[in-house]
Amino acid sequence: MALAAMLAISSFFLFSAHAASSDDFLPCLSRAIPEQLLFTRSSPSFASVLASSVRNPRFLTPATVRPLCIVTPANASHVQAAVVCGRRHGVRLRVRSGGHDYEGLSYRSVRAEEPFAVVDLAGFRSVRVNRRAATVWVDSGATLGELYYAIAKVSGRLAFPAGMCPTVGVGGHLSGGGFGMLLRKHGLATDHVMDATLVDAKGRILDRNAMGRDVFWAIRGGGVGGSFGIVLSWQVKLVAVPPTVTVFTVERSVEQGAVDILAKWQEVAPALPDDLLVRAVVHGQVVSFQSLYLGTCDALLPVMRSRFPVLGLNRTHCNEMTWVQSVAYIYLGADATVEDILNRTAAEDAVFTKATSDYVRQAIAREVWAEIFTGWLAKPDAGLMILEPYGGKIAALPESATPFPHRSGVLYNIQYMNFWEAAGEGASQMAWVRDVYAFMEPHVTKNPRAAYGNYRDLDLGINVVAGGNITSYETGRKWGEKYYKGNFKRLAMAKAEIDPDDYFRNEQSIPPLGMCLVEGINNYGMESFRLCRWDDH
Repeated sequence: MALAAMLAISSFFLFSAHAASSDDFLPCLSRAIPEQLLFTRSSPSFASVLASSVRNPRFLTPATVRPLCIVTPANASHVQAAVVCGRRHGVRLRVRSGGHDYEGLSYRSVRAEEPFAVVDLAGFRSVRVNRRAATVWVDSGATLGELYYAIAKVSGRLAFPAGMCPTVGVGGHLSGGGFGMLLRKHGLATDHVMDATLVDAKGRILDRNAMGRDVFWAIRGGGVGGSFGIVLSWQVKLVAVPPTVTVFTVERSVEQGAVDILAKWQEVAPALPDDLLVRAVVHGQVVSFQSLYLGTCDALLPVMRSRFPVLGLNRTHCNEMTWVQSVAYIYLGADATVEDILNRTAAEDAVFTKATSDYVRQAIAREVWAEIFTGWLAKPDAGLMILEPYGGKIAALPESATPFPHRSGVLYNIQYMNFWEAAGEGASQMAWVRDVYAFMEPHVTKNPRAAYGNYRDLDLGINVVAGGNITSYETGRKWGEKYYKGNFKRLAMAKAEIDPDDYFRNEQSIPPLGMCLVEGINNYGMESFRLCRWDDH
């Protein structure tokens, strides 16, 4: 106990000395980064650069805790300089690629007492496709739309199995797992990561081999928010798609049997052929069944008639197109063009939102769905529920294959989301999300009640900084095991390996487990030393 206390006190004073010199942080940056890439609070463009990738205006109010500055690096050396200056002068870094973090933690803080800066990777957006090898090197600041477009320009028979929203940044998406309309055929986006370049807390640039097996494992699904460093780019393996795919959207109201159809969907959708995904968006008194089938309408119709006849799919519902056209069609609508997925902003960016998530392993009873429709979805300020079916390839890998553990036995994921349009409003809409989440507790996963890390929700828990100015592992488990289940401990051990001093942290970053708390030189100035405490606290 005496040693632990000594280490905690020593580490506190070491960081306090750095924090005291945070006024020197900006001059340090200015010596290494061109002024046109550095935006301080006094810069005329600071507000516009900050807002440029804010997807949820709920975190763009005068009360929002804002960064000391925003660094918009043009090359890796600028990122390295930001890390070195931040470590030297007691300023932490938050990393933004697309700005879709549901709690805005890539550009804002809940706590005002800890100074931070933002490294905005919007300028890091190169996409380099190798058609022969069916691989891509893509920078973290590229959007999914830019990635999809670049792939389609090279080949109409290659694709990447990531999310539906084209404005999502690649860095955050891959860091959390990433799934979309190809998940049942090809699994998670992060399942296809082959290599990455990472700037660590010492400012080093590391590839897969240099960062080591555990850290490379950790960033592929457990690195939301930059817990392990700043990933500059990713090498991913592409997947094959047919020249023609089929999409459909079929809406059914309660009067048309939506409750019965949805109850049946729970059992059917996770067990369909892997080439077919049918998701459900539940809003008001209507369920919208949206689908992507890797094939023609002629091949799809017999499958739907035998496996899901209650939906009543017919040829008039089918829309045949290329895979990249389906990206625009499904998310942006029937009038959207492929070029529209290159737009880095979207109409929903001006809408205030609150969201959270659940996983379902046993089909929810029909009477429960009836109660949801007549009660929760009939409320004046009701939001929506998005149900994504699992099964297929996503369930084929073991839970420990990547930090993302929600695989075999999961029927579907639920995302609860609500919206409002004006600042100062939203209390009833946020209450709806929290109340329906509480109502659903008996019907979803337990021990832990699981959640998806890319649908971040601070209601699940917030980190507490404990002794030694290190995030508490025990506190982190409260939210961490919901996202990562049994993989959370391995993530914390990887964090201790790459960032033992917990430099990269936020309100839901991975805490280090097995911590080296003090590093320095002995009294004779001749040897370096590192004193470590290996425990679970």
